Amino acid sequence: MELSLFNPRLTNTITQQTIEFFKGVFSDAESEAEGNMIAQLVADLITTTAEPELIGFSATHENTLVGCILLSRFSLPNGQSSFILSPVAISTTEQGKGIGQALINDAIAHLKAQKVELVFTYGDPNFYAKVGFLPISEDVVSAPQPLSYPHGWLAQSLTEQPLVPIIGKTQCVAALNDPSYW
Repeated sequence: MELSLFNPRLTNTITQQTIEFFKGVFSDAESEAEGNMIAQLVADLITTTAEPELIGFSATHENTLVGCILLSRFSLPNGQSSFILSPVAISTTEQGKGIGQALINDAIAHLKAQKVELVFTYGDPNFYAKVGFLPISEDVVSAPQPLSYPHGWLAQSLTEQPLVPIIGKTQCVAALNDPSYW
């Protein structure tokens, strides 16, 4: 298994492979409609988010993509450097093998090296707890859109400092700022 930081817009082939990978995983796991929706999110993230604001990590096995995560800039009113982890996809045949955890741990190490202070995600608290995320309420840090699943709002500090309440409006990148994703 090879884990690597990658630029999802490096070539048109990589961009298309990334979009199709997310579409396939979410179609298999959820529905074709969900696959199409996440594929559109990934396409929009890649095409509309400035390069330093979007980071990708991939896992390959024998030159086949088996996992991919994207992180995008998340702006906080107090100016702390932060990113949001979304979306995450692991090939359905490879789930449960620790690939997602390995990708997220690599991403967190990368963010720490870049002096990013906080990372957020919106998903299954049971899964993300395995890589250090803790549930937070919107009283601590507000999400950029109303949450349909408030228990899935998660964060972790990447410094020695604990996460403290941050008052004010947050902002994600434009592609992720669609209420249907929240």
